[in-house]
Amino acid sequence: MKVWGLFMVGVVLVSGVIAQPVQPPEGFDALFNGKNLTGWWGLKTEDPAKWMALPTEKLKEKKAASLKDIRQHWRVENGVLVNDGKGLYLSTEKNYADFELMLEYKTVALADSGIYLRGIPQVQIWDYTEKKKFKLGAEKGSGGLWNNKKNQSGKHPLVRADKPFGEWNKLHIIMVGERVTVQFNGKLVVDHARMDNYFHSKLPMPRTGPIQLQTHGGEISWRNVFIREIDGEEANRILASKSWKDGVSPASWKGAVDSYLFADGAIQCKKGKGGTVFTEKEYADFAVQFEFLVPPGGNNGLAIRYPGEGNPAYHGMCELQVLDNSSPKYKKLDDRQFHGSAYGMAAAHRGYQRPAGEWNFQTVTVEGSSLEVELNGTVILDTDLSSVTEYKGNKKHPGKGRIQGHFGFAGHNDPVSFRKLFIKELNHESK
Repeated sequence: MKVWGLFMVGVVLVSGVIAQPVQPPEGFDALFNGKNLTGWWGLKTEDPAKWMALPTEKLKEKKAASLKDIRQHWRVENGVLVNDGKGLYLSTEKNYADFELMLEYKTVALADSGIYLRGIPQVQIWDYTEKKKFKLGAEKGSGGLWNNKKNQSGKHPLVRADKPFGEWNKLHIIMVGERVTVQFNGKLVVDHARMDNYFHSKLPMPRTGPIQLQTHGGEISWRNVFIREIDGEEANRILASKSWKDGVSPASWKGAVDSYLFADGAIQCKKGKGGTVFTEKEYADFAVQFEFLVPPGGNNGLAIRYPGEGNPAYHGMCELQVLDNSSPKYKKLDDRQFHGSAYGMAAAHRGYQRPAGEWNFQTVTVEGSSLEVELNGTVILDTDLSSVTEYKGNKKHPGKGRIQGHFGFAGHNDPVSFRKLFIKELNHESK
């Protein structure tokens, strides 16, 4: 059993009854040890990007100051964590990326709480009988991503599964990238929905952050709070299992085929070789999903609506970068040259790529002049190329208005690998 804590060691809030040690399920760690608040500190609803940016000493002071409030409103009774409905929210010392979280809670009428994922609100917990909040969706029940505004999917639970007050409720949450699935009392209430970044509506969810137990409006109790971190390989499997199933793996390729290795369902650019390899078929609107691996310093690209000749970045609709963002040799690149970017035209968000040498899962959707790139469960690019008027080096892209073309890989002499590639054409029914 793991617990973390630099500042909570001295906070022991126990009753006179000696609690039994908490036994997490295999593979899980206990966030709450059943005895005290080791591994936790206090936060309110606040942008994690701001407090994470504090200097070390300032952050240490903030954490220490939060304990005064925690002592007033949180206690441990018989192995159960209890809050009086007031004060700061418990926040884990440790930050998490992809994870599986299980916990139980019990609350009272008129209480309104939630669980913040990576410090972002929230998986909603509230009184589903409170009529004055029916206009907000309370009657639909708990478990939804209530703060979603951009991504309406997941905002309200698929079914109401709350138990009567006084009974324990069980939440089971899986988060990969910004994709969230919630099982509530054994029922699916959120199915792989994208979660909004409450604090920055135009930015994706942060890659890592704490788990927070929000409490206000009434007493709430928590127990059996367990977490399991999900590695990249498992995350890829989860993303693939939730993805569309009606794509086709291209059977043959054209172009610089001698510069690539085709074996065991994978495609790899030969070291020291380059050029563009592309599908025989041309596509208008389409989606493509695949896994890719970049070696340290690796560079490749996706040719989108490529005409079959010329430079994909300029003569095709665009080249979507495939790049080792972490390599020091790329630190001075234009923002529109990093991974997932439409080369020279639109910059993708960074920080969501796995380390060089690990497989990543990516989906690209092309509709009209719009592009969406989802990397490891997080949308890093969502742009309309028709609105682009500024270009890297002021070099225009004459092909950006193409409405049809081949899909391919634009090799740059590095052994970048692709596998589990599927393409599907889009129409209004299959969008």
